[in-house]
Amino acid sequence: MKKVVIGIGLAVAAMSQVYAADMLALAKSKNCLACHSVDKKLVGPAYVDVAAKYAGKPGAEATLVNAVLHGVSGVWGPVPMPANPQVTPAQAKELVTWILSLKK
Repeated sequence: MKKVVIGIGLAVAAMSQVYAADMLALAKSKNCLACHSVDKKLVGPAYVDVAAKYAGKPGAEATLVNAVLHGVSGVWGPVPMPANPQVTPAQAKELVTWILSLKK
């Protein structure tokens, strides 16, 4: 039984790494990483900081999807986040779900 539990844990860890790699690749392909990174501020906030700020807040996903698609200003300082017409609503939801999962 212990071997089964360990095996399941390893499989889940491997799937999580694949998911993270897929989401990073999507973010890169949509030019998100020109302004953001996972763990440090660039032009915009680090994704872990976004996750921390919105952790447990009602409507966070919808708010962030809207920001990705249509842009937003004044949330993280004077530099606005532009709209991202190259990102579909489904892709924005995927990215936001992943970003919110990065909370510590």
